[in-house]
Amino acid sequence: MQKTIFITGASSGLGKTTAKLFHSKGWNVIATMRNPESETELTQLENVSVLRLDVTDPKELEDTIAQVLAENEVDVVLNNAGYGLIGPLEAFTDEQIKKQIETNLMGVIRITKAFTPYFRQRKEGVLINITSSFGLIGFPTCSIYSATKFAVDGFSECMGYELAEFGVRVKVVAPGGIQTDFAGRSLDGAQHEGYSRLMEKVQEEYSPEKIVDYSKPEIIAEVIYQAATDGKDQLRYVAGKDAVALYKERNTIGAEKHVQKIKSQFLG
Repeated sequence: MQKTIFITGASSGLGKTTAKLFHSKGWNVIATMRNPESETELTQLENVSVLRLDVTDPKELEDTIAQVLAENEVDVVLNNAGYGLIGPLEAFTDEQIKKQIETNLMGVIRITKAFTPYFRQRKEGVLINITSSFGLIGFPTCSIYSATKFAVDGFSECMGYELAEFGVRVKVVAPGGIQTDFAGRSLDGAQHEGYSRLMEKVQEEYSPEKIVDYSKPEIIAEVIYQAATDGKDQLRYVAGKDAVALYKERNTIGAEKHVQKIKSQFLG
């Protein structure tokens, strides 16, 4: 029987790449995005439905998922929608902070809550939440972004316990750097003159020389496919060579020593 995946944030980058991968594997794909009228590639694919969905709009979210479940049997839900808010905390407005939390955290919570009764009654299903290596390890100028990603990681672990007796698996995919247009399309930021030295050091990590070593989105999409289909009772999938190396180092030397290493890296 053909399986179905529901994806948020599928307009570009990792979301679109993942939609195309699952389509190539014979899945039915429900690709959601804020502006489906602008989509020209996924709309040409058979067994791919493109729907409007802004995860920060509770009413639209509720209506869209009700429509989807009335017309489809969904096997996997991928919470991918999100963006980065980069800069020192002092520079952010309250509106920026709220928007980051609404998109990266509340969107995941709302989507999960909407699908939970369906999966619980069905007694099977997989919920996959995209976090980040910065949802496992802190990084300067990523305070609010990391707060949302750490929160999604903890939320996912808790939901995994809640849904285990119903045969529903909750998983997290934590990528490192990805070679997409995320930095230009899905990145918001702010500057503060008091942190100019730190910002210069952080900017070095996003230089063209560093970005070429990031993972291609196809690599991360393969990890998502693995998480969706391997049948394992596994919570976290760290994706990308940089993320795997960073996470391994932290676990090897311990969190406290790793914190001191990062401080030394940026403070000298």
